[in-house]
Amino acid sequence: MTIKPFHEVPRQESKEKWFRSHLLDREVELAELYEMPQNELDLLMAETAELRSDPGNRDRNIGKFCTAGYFLELARIIDQRRMNE
Repeated sequence: MTIKPFHEVPRQESKEKWFRSHLLDREVELAELYEMPQNELDLLMAETAELRSDPGNRDRNIGKFCTAGYFLELARIIDQRRMNE
């Protein structure tokens, strides 16, 4: 078994998840969704759903595809909770 020298080990990605929204024209962190106004949450759900609906996006950028999934699922949960209140 070969151990890679320290300088060859890739840095770990940030623990904060963020999504660059073109519709909102800014980066959004996952935790921000809880406080996001409903109209912005709707736009984010539409944008992430569109990205996830094209299977080619997975091949082009797996990281963005997966992150969009996190944002879409949490936004749906928040949206459902708001409707039930």
